[in-house]
Amino acid sequence: MRTVVITGASSGLGSEAALELSRRGWQVAVVGRHEARTHAVAARVGGVPFTADFDELDQVRSLADQLLARFPRIDALASNAGGLVPQRARTVDGFDVGFQRNVLAGALLTELLLPRLRAARGRVIATASVVNRLGGLRLDDLDFARRRLGGSWRRYGAAKLATILYARSLAERTGLESYAFHPGYVRSSFGAESPSARVFIALTSSMQISADAGAAPLVHLVDTPELGVPNGTYFDGLNPFGQTHPSAGDARLAEDLWHQIADRIGVPVSTADR
Repeated sequence: MRTVVITGASSGLGSEAALELSRRGWQVAVVGRHEARTHAVAARVGGVPFTADFDELDQVRSLADQLLARFPRIDALASNAGGLVPQRARTVDGFDVGFQRNVLAGALLTELLLPRLRAARGRVIATASVVNRLGGLRLDDLDFARRRLGGSWRRYGAAKLATILYARSLAERTGLESYAFHPGYVRSSFGAESPSARVFIALTSSMQISADAGAAPLVHLVDTPELGVPNGTYFDGLNPFGQTHPSAGDARLAEDLWHQIADRIGVPVSTADR
């Protein structure tokens, strides 16, 4: 049986993807922040629940240990946790909350599971966003300490741009299949704490899609044996080669960003030969 790890799976498109992949015969590791909801989703889909708060990197390390102990084979990782964070705050690790939730925690989990994923010739799928086009990534200010938040959207866009760059870096560095995607404007609790997000959601209500529709690209990218596109491709929904910020194709920026991420999460920059 193939095994997929889905983070951010206690609600929304993550839980819907868990349900559909379970129906297709996958064993699902349901990872969420809220214990009761995570266990409820796991019971619903016949999966295995794991609880971790991505605002603490030590919890991500513990999660990786638990996953490696439980599953001798991991065929796919759906790095879906994250979201819009309106407040300017730091985690216990000293990093911007939004950047850690959207980028650092997922990268750490990926790197810790990498040997198991590579052994299975697996695949990593990262949930990004069309908002990446608003992002301007400054390597000297990844935490936005020197810039205005801009209603949090620029910070969120920068994090999602970093998600795409990390996915492409992972593909280049390791040869492991690695893709990022925009799920669409999913009807959910996204951005509930942000006044600007609530306004945006109200204005785009006619464009919003259901959580199961938003999960469709994730399911497709996990479950389709041959995607027929270059490794590292960014998808807009089910369509490859989605529009991105101009810097998303900058190989040097992707490499330099990886160095910054590796330093922050405490993993070696070098990787084994493909």
